[in-house]
Amino acid sequence: MSLAPNPSTVQRALSAHAAMGLLAGALLYIVCLTGSLLVFYEEWQRIEQPAVPELAQLDPDAAQRAVEAILATEAGKVQTHHLYLHMPEQGLPRATAMTDTQALHVDSKGALVAPEEIEWSDFLYGLHYTLELPSIVGITIVGALGVMILALSISGVLAHPRIFRDAFRLRARDGASGIALADWHNRLGVWTLPFAVAIALTGAVIGLATLTAYGMAARYYGGDIEAAYAPIFGEEGTPDETPAPAPDIASALRYMKKHYPEVEVTYVTIHDPLTVGQHVQLVGEHHRRLIFGEYYVFDSEGRFQRTGGLADGELGQQAAASTYNLHFGNFGGLPVKIAYALFGLALTAICATGAYIWLGKRRRRGQDEPRLTAAWDAVVWGSPLVLALTFIARKLMGNGLPFAWLFWGLLAGLIVVSIVVAKRLSLRRPMVGFLCANVVLAVGLAI
Repeated sequence: MSLAPNPSTVQRALSAHAAMGLLAGALLYIVCLTGSLLVFYEEWQRIEQPAVPELAQLDPDAAQRAVEAILATEAGKVQTHHLYLHMPEQGLPRATAMTDTQALHVDSKGALVAPEEIEWSDFLYGLHYTLELPSIVGITIVGALGVMILALSISGVLAHPRIFRDAFRLRARDGASGIALADWHNRLGVWTLPFAVAIALTGAVIGLATLTAYGMAARYYGGDIEAAYAPIFGEEGTPDETPAPAPDIASALRYMKKHYPEVEVTYVTIHDPLTVGQHVQLVGEHHRRLIFGEYYVFDSEGRFQRTGGLADGELGQQAAASTYNLHFGNFGGLPVKIAYALFGLALTAICATGAYIWLGKRRRRGQDEPRLTAAWDAVVWGSPLVLALTFIARKLMGNGLPFAWLFWGLLAGLIVVSIVVAKRLSLRRPMVGFLCANVVLAVGLAI
């Protein structure tokens, strides 16, 4: 009796194996696409909610009034453990007060004027950062995808010894052999290699560091994740739930202006507000540095206590604080953002063409997979199409839509329909045309 598997079983297994490879490629493609768009996270917020007071600065007394005003609205609710005040800055010239339950914009006098409504921008952020999955699961997957990009970049260079010498060589279009597509794939890979390595490395660090922190917290800190992060980002204060007045953040802001005039305060954080254990933490941006900022810690009376060491502490602290800006392009202003977006779109194109090249090679070897090709078409053209549709829905129907469910539901529907009709017709051209039309409509609604 032969133990050899049935040929049809082998073929189904190979197709399943290929499908799983495409699934990983699809997630990688979506992460790269959303990352390219997320470079303009601050701009998306301003587009999404344009009718909000914008101001160059918020003086200390107005900031104090804003904090006291939002704390007054918390009366009778479950006590918030953190209060954040986003200070106006060049990229996002608006002030916003936030607690664990609400976020409200602030005018130049410190009055609360309107709820923050940036659900689509936050959806885009969540889709890139965690694929809108439960946080630890999603960020771990995205971190692993960063490792995948790094491995693909290095292996791609090693697999093509002439890749740098042929950096500007593009052969004629040849749909049958796929040579031209491979040339574009390889050339884009060379041109974006430093960017891809930096993005992949920092993305892997951000994603997998979270998993590492959870593991360390479970092993050494009794599950306290904040204690695991403390050696890098500083310790929380000692809790004391005894009621107390609002802290004096105006004095803290005046201290910063007097003693650190070159530092731009971007965030005010109050830990355990309205309790004796509260303390104030300011985030100060250091221009011409990659760090996202330095922490300046004050007591509830506005007396300076210490810095966090992110600007001048251990090299590991400074490196950790530099990871975020290097990954998201939050330095150098608009020119750097545009460069990050263009390089990110090139990396997205590399992901797309890589799968097409692989599918073409299988087809030329007699392993034609029209359903897999149709599914990949739906990912490549359907993902930006569905993103455009969700943005249009946001502008026309408001802030409260379930954007994550809309995105994954519509994209899954496109993939299923493409697979079902794959042997009769291709939906690639209709999707491309629909994408172009909806991008034009989205741009019109944005401006």
